Amino acid sequence: MKMKVKVRHIVLNLLWVSVFSPIFIYTYMVGTFFDPSFSRLDFLDDVFTLSGDTSHLHGVPLVETSTALKKPVGVVYSDHSANSFPNETTEHKSTRVLSAASEERQPLLNNPITQANESQLLALFATMEMLTVTLFYEMAFTNPFEAISLEEQHTLPPGKIEQKEHSVNKSDEMTEAADVQVRRLKDLLIRAKVYISLPAIKSNSRLTRELRLRIKELSRAIGDAAKDTDLPKSAFEKLKAMEQSLEKGKQIQDNCGASIKRLRAMLHSTEDQLRVHKKKTTFLAQLTAKTLPKGLHCLPLRLTTEYYTLNSSQQNFLDEDKLEDPQLYHYALFSDNILAAAVVVNSTISHVKVNVLPYRGLTHIFSRQWKVKTVSFLILRFFLNSSQHPSNHVFHIVTDRLNYAAMRMWFLRNSPGKVTIQVQNIEELTWLNSSYSPVLKQLGSPSIRDYYFRAHRTNSVSNLKYRNPKYLSILNHLRFYLPEIFPKLNKVLFLDDDVVVQKDLSDLWSLDLKGNVNGAVETCGESFHRFDRYLNFSHPLISKNFDPHACGWAYGMNIFDLAEWRRQNITEVYHRWQKLNHDRQLWKLGTLPPGLITFWKRIHPLNRSWHVLGLGYNPNVNRGEIERAAVIHYNGNLKPWLEIGIPKYRNYWAKYVDYDSVYLRDCNINP
Repeated sequence: MKMKVKVRHIVLNLLWVSVFSPIFIYTYMVGTFFDPSFSRLDFLDDVFTLSGDTSHLHGVPLVETSTALKKPVGVVYSDHSANSFPNETTEHKSTRVLSAASEERQPLLNNPITQANESQLLALFATMEMLTVTLFYEMAFTNPFEAISLEEQHTLPPGKIEQKEHSVNKSDEMTEAADVQVRRLKDLLIRAKVYISLPAIKSNSRLTRELRLRIKELSRAIGDAAKDTDLPKSAFEKLKAMEQSLEKGKQIQDNCGASIKRLRAMLHSTEDQLRVHKKKTTFLAQLTAKTLPKGLHCLPLRLTTEYYTLNSSQQNFLDEDKLEDPQLYHYALFSDNILAAAVVVNSTISHVKVNVLPYRGLTHIFSRQWKVKTVSFLILRFFLNSSQHPSNHVFHIVTDRLNYAAMRMWFLRNSPGKVTIQVQNIEELTWLNSSYSPVLKQLGSPSIRDYYFRAHRTNSVSNLKYRNPKYLSILNHLRFYLPEIFPKLNKVLFLDDDVVVQKDLSDLWSLDLKGNVNGAVETCGESFHRFDRYLNFSHPLISKNFDPHACGWAYGMNIFDLAEWRRQNITEVYHRWQKLNHDRQLWKLGTLPPGLITFWKRIHPLNRSWHVLGLGYNPNVNRGEIERAAVIHYNGNLKPWLEIGIPKYRNYWAKYVDYDSVYLRDCNINP
């Protein structure tokens, strides 16, 4: 009996060891798996202590602070990772899991289970858990543009996988800057220059000579290179040599404060040099803009000489009876630049629509078979169409005394078609004198000339733009006297001499200005074209009468209703404000500020396609806008007849210049 009891106890013990112990262990592990106070990753780390030495991993710093899952900093399986699971080492597995763990698991690394339990069942569960977490990480955090999923690898052939990898790598390379090495070399140069100026380095003559040699070699290697492809093959060797020399300097000079002070001094010095160069650049640009090229200086001399060889009858233009006909299309152009004026006239006339009835149609007018209504219609149609003929367009050009003969000679020899031309000398306008015009009195005063050309003010960058002869030329102010210059005309289209006409402008004469005086394109698109950019709103006269945020508009192509101008007495408004600005406190010199004031609330806005500006200063004017524009304007210093003109805009102007003219060839004026 006792024997049977002993056997029963032995069987129960064996049953306990073989059956209940694994169940208990399994139950414990499942409980800890779902316990939020115990991380799943802690369970994995415990297992790794059973399969190998992990003492070398406990020194890895844990920088993650969030309890959420983080992307592991470990080995990302390659395209052939389907076969890499069995070959992966325990060290790699441990590293990947540790890098994703949080700081909260650190106190639990010494759990007794991690050091005592050696059950094979536990190891099996640990391995399964590890594989599950690994797959989860790869699926959750792998960028689809950086790797191909395992499922896709099984569906794509090897060639497709390699092609996709190649395209991904190529897109990454394109995002990398093309001048990385160039910038790196330049940074090394700056560091070397800083080091060589530090006292600790200067005291080491050998290192100083070495750094100077490296600076010289590296400067030659960089040269004018803007991209890495521009660098010579020896640049990499020079880079390595410079890094070695700088490492020697770093060992000698370990005081960062001295380097910071030196870099700050270099920065201030560079900023000062930049300001000086910007100032010189601005001055030279202004000087170039107001300097007449040699060819354009030769042209008026050549034309003037030939003009005075003509007899009096040859010096006159035809169709002078059309000059005061209000039914025709009249243009006002005030310029002392012969070539620029020629381009304006040529481009305008070349786009005039010619739509005259054919002769055969006119014969039917006198046919008895046509009714009276039809005859009246054809006659009206004839006159309407014939009014668009170039012979019904009249250009009134006013120039100064020096260019008067040359301007007349040019258009006597180069009149475009049957257009009517009038060239006047501004001195023939005897009514325009200082007693009548306040601006003439101001421009002739010594104070104005002293203010803008005084020696101690020549260093002011802001003053350079005013040091231009056009601001002291009365030709620039004639636009405010159009009714006096053309007393018998009702409408005039004003054009600057730096514009090019690309479409027929005849429709502007039939435009209803709705009681306004000036039809112009507004320039609200940019903040610097608002009123506060041109007027002094700190002055009470300006701030009380005008809105600083009001939209400006552009001179250069303006249709003026002279009848409405006379009715509203606009010239007197202009004179009154010019007298108030005798001390230049309301605005500086120029015609746009007084124009904004004079035509305040008298502007009829035109569609922007009529007049596109900026070709004389902005290299980024939209090409589509230029092509669609009726008039393009080279406002700014970069005029198309100057060498500093923007090259991509020059052809719009140059195609209206007759470079085959004998006068241009004699003066060596070429495209």
